[in-house]
Amino acid sequence: MNVLSCSINTLNGLYDLSGVEVGQHFYWKIGGFQVHGQVLITSWVVIAILLGSAALAVRNPQTIPTGGQNFFEYVLEFIRDVSKTQIGEEYGPWVPFIGTMFLFIFVSNWSGALLPWKIIQLPHGELAAPTNDINTTVALALLTSVAYFYAGLSKKGLSYFGKYIQPTPILLPINILEDFTKPLSLSFRLFGNILADELVVVVLVSLVPSVVPIPVMFLGLFTSGIQALIFATLAAAYIGESMEGHH
Repeated sequence: MNVLSCSINTLNGLYDLSGVEVGQHFYWKIGGFQVHGQVLITSWVVIAILLGSAALAVRNPQTIPTGGQNFFEYVLEFIRDVSKTQIGEEYGPWVPFIGTMFLFIFVSNWSGALLPWKIIQLPHGELAAPTNDINTTVALALLTSVAYFYAGLSKKGLSYFGKYIQPTPILLPINILEDFTKPLSLSFRLFGNILADELVVVVLVSLVPSVVPIPVMFLGLFTSGIQALIFATLAAAYIGESMEGHH
């Protein structure tokens, strides 16, 4: 009962986190829900960039790749290597999921570092990278949780739940709680780092607009890419762990 109560409190905490606001937000009313409109706008821009880039890459494929096709094939190989390292020989079906996570987070993070979102005037609120909003990072983390549950159940069936009493039934509460802390860890790590990067750049631009922000922006690009890699690597590791039953 204590574990169930703790789990419910964790879910309630995730719901409460959706109301966390840093800066001003642009709200839309969709049905009976109030959503952060600026997140949808910037997410659509990121999706358009990814779809447009993919369309250009496969528009005229060559046997010997050059230019953009060569770059995208390199990215695909990189994602395959990450997936294979973390998941194992059964990594194939999970490459699209891991790749989508990595590319969406990577482009979202870089958009916050490169695109001057804040110069676009809204009726109220301001634009920022999609991953600068806790709702986006929590959604990505919950998708990862669904993915590794599906991976374990599809391979092992109901025997998958035997992992909760391994290596001893005494660890049942801790093993259950672990599944609730994973999305919290994933979402807070990504949200906190991207928010911190953007806040540092904004503060420095306001204080020393000429020189100092430039190296900080380059550092932000580097850390943004690292955060995307960490999220994708952990997602693949959780899936591999779920399929193999290792802790």
